[in-house]
Amino acid sequence: MESSGVEPHKYSLLSVGAVDFTNPENTFYGECRVWDGAHVDTDALAVNGFSKEQIIDPKKQSEGELVSAFLQWAEGCPEKTIAGQNPSLDRDFLRAAALRQHINWPFAFRVIDLHSIAYFHHIRRGIKPPQKSCHSALNLDSILVYCGLPKEPRPHNGLRGAQYEAEAFARLFYDKGLLSQFEMYTIPWVL
Repeated sequence: MESSGVEPHKYSLLSVGAVDFTNPENTFYGECRVWDGAHVDTDALAVNGFSKEQIIDPKKQSEGELVSAFLQWAEGCPEKTIAGQNPSLDRDFLRAAALRQHINWPFAFRVIDLHSIAYFHHIRRGIKPPQKSCHSALNLDSILVYCGLPKEPRPHNGLRGAQYEAEAFARLFYDKGLLSQFEMYTIPWVL
């Protein structure tokens, strides 16, 4: 998801992208305008590439309409555990948007974090995960490169991010690719 900042109770969703891991051709993408009174952080807009004009466009659907459409799409997915890079933030934003509109939130609290999976994969292979200031430095770009993929193009886009993350999960879990758009990139640890 993309948002106008990093605190779900204060900032708004701007877009949601998702991939059904069990059927990767089944994707979701939608954008919305900010909810009335939502804060906007210009640093967040620099990351996601939205302009101030785009996020207040009255022609765009509301945040509530976007989260409703996402939840309707998710009903058709057999697995409903949110996964991604820092997925608890995605979950919290989607949940806050649903609650603002009095929409029932059907997802569980648990999520699958790409960082944790990649960190474990490094350890299992006897490779020390990269660090910065005594903390893990496994951001999305470093995980993608570790998995033999290019860095994610900028600005960040919710669906494109979901596709890159789904591909990384498949490579880390199964030692094979998931999406045809990444076929040309070999998996470094698979001979």
